[in-house]
Amino acid sequence: MVQITVNNKKVSANATPDTPLLWVIREELQLTGTKFGCGVAQCGACTVHLDGEPVRSCSIPLSSVAGRKVTTIEGLVQTRTGKALEAAWNKEQAPQCGYCQSGQMMSAAKLLNVSKAPLSRTDILQAMSGNLCRCGTYNQIASAVSTAQKTLRGSKA
Repeated sequence: MVQITVNNKKVSANATPDTPLLWVIREELQLTGTKFGCGVAQCGACTVHLDGEPVRSCSIPLSSVAGRKVTTIEGLVQTRTGKALEAAWNKEQAPQCGYCQSGQMMSAAKLLNVSKAPLSRTDILQAMSGNLCRCGTYNQIASAVSTAQKTLRGSKA
């Protein structure tokens, strides 16, 4: 049994130590917002935060997260940043099939949480380049990140 904190709740995972974190999140904890995409950490659909840093949960074994803090999309949307991103995603019509959206939002949250200066479209697209979107909504995603940043900075989005 491995003890981890998921979305600020301590949980015990019963999976084998080599089980990818993604499957513990989805199957054991029933948090299905985090998606399986490629299985080789290339597409970003499975992105979660591990101790505040975006990671690909499909390639992280359960044993390496013992005692650490995991935040999934379900936890993110309870935060100020997550709420701003969710509202901006809808305003800018970023969701299409929705498959990559949780991973996109997790990466965007980290970007917004560390960025001190206003982000240009180029800054956003470059920072988000590790997350693939099968529907090609990169323009809407960049607009949503910009809108969320304006909301978080207190200006009219």
